[in-house]
Amino acid sequence: MLHKQTIDLVKSTAPILKERGEALTRHFYKRMFLHNPEVIPLFNSAHQRSGTQQKALADAICAYAANIDNLEVLGGAVELIAQKHSSLQIKPEHYPIVGENLLSSIREVLGEMASDEVIRAWSEAYGFLAKILIEREGQIYKEHVAQDGGWSGFKTFYVTKKEVESRVITSFYLSPEDRSRLPLFKPGQYITVRVETPNGSTTMRNYSLSDTPNRDWFRISVKREAPQHPQSTGGYVSNYLHDSVTVGSRLEVGPPCGEFFIDLAKNEIKPLVLLAAGVGITPILSILLSALNALPGHPITLIHANVNEETHAFKTLIDGLACRHPHLKVHYCYSEPIADSSLRDSSVSTGFINSRLMESIIEERDAEYYFCGPKPFMLGLYADLLAWDIPSAQLHFEFFGPRQELEAAQTLAV
Repeated sequence: MLHKQTIDLVKSTAPILKERGEALTRHFYKRMFLHNPEVIPLFNSAHQRSGTQQKALADAICAYAANIDNLEVLGGAVELIAQKHSSLQIKPEHYPIVGENLLSSIREVLGEMASDEVIRAWSEAYGFLAKILIEREGQIYKEHVAQDGGWSGFKTFYVTKKEVESRVITSFYLSPEDRSRLPLFKPGQYITVRVETPNGSTTMRNYSLSDTPNRDWFRISVKREAPQHPQSTGGYVSNYLHDSVTVGSRLEVGPPCGEFFIDLAKNEIKPLVLLAAGVGITPILSILLSALNALPGHPITLIHANVNEETHAFKTLIDGLACRHPHLKVHYCYSEPIADSSLRDSSVSTGFINSRLMESIIEERDAEYYFCGPKPFMLGLYADLLAWDIPSAQLHFEFFGPRQELEAAQTLAV
């Protein structure tokens, strides 16, 4: 356990970190990449350029400082971090590198406020958290190897099929080069793809698995990330996959990871409501397909939002599922539809997924909600569901951003 003096000193720095957290984490990453360039491939360069990685770390540090005397509330965050670290092959030897650069950055950015006592307290606090994460990640690595078809680290797969799903999304079917069986992942989880970069290094990206678990292949469905502004180049890995990877290409793949999944072994599962926007359909589709197989006749509602019909992936597949499963209710909405709305039926609407739309479609609010999509979609939806008094235990989501932003939505809902 942490010493009381350590807890008091760390908590006393929480207001300072809240004010200067992003300046601290920007300095930290710059310093670490300068002094320890060997860790650069472990980080997403696009997130570094956009500042989302710096903000995520700043929020995590602030949350840890504020709750260091009540770490139980951070249990979900610890599991998320451990799963993410495991997907990127973070090992115990990486923690001293992060710790040394973080403590040095605290001293260099906070100056006189970072007294020797504060630095000692943060050193103990960091070591305590690192121990928790190292132990959990060690368990995950052992689980990867122990399961039938599992493996350690990265394994070579080849692309057996490449299928266009929409104007912006393409699916890639991946099978092990050694023709071994695959582990049965949990519906909703992701794998990590590692590719070479033009400078001879490597970079990694997580992609949700968009099919049911099976022994022969993994399927990922990747959105081509366009440039956000004229000076940017777009997503390096997504464009590489779309433009350069063909049937027969080799890719390095890590074992399935992630704390977002549906547990179909539960004795009782409430009605399911699946909500997706854009490429957020990928883990939701895996959950849908798996639930239809495991829970025949179980009530399921799916609402999928897209910009328009051309960006809409998997519509033909999902329409076919709805025809074969009368207990599956499907609705689509487009923010900028191409087709004449007067020619559509009631299963398609114009606009966004919001409380008003959900009220008109969802028959039973007391349900298990699984949702994934862009940040604005997630923030609005999370606030709407909390306003409906849906218990947080019934809200399951994959959020690609700092979790603290969802907590802000919770505050607004209350």
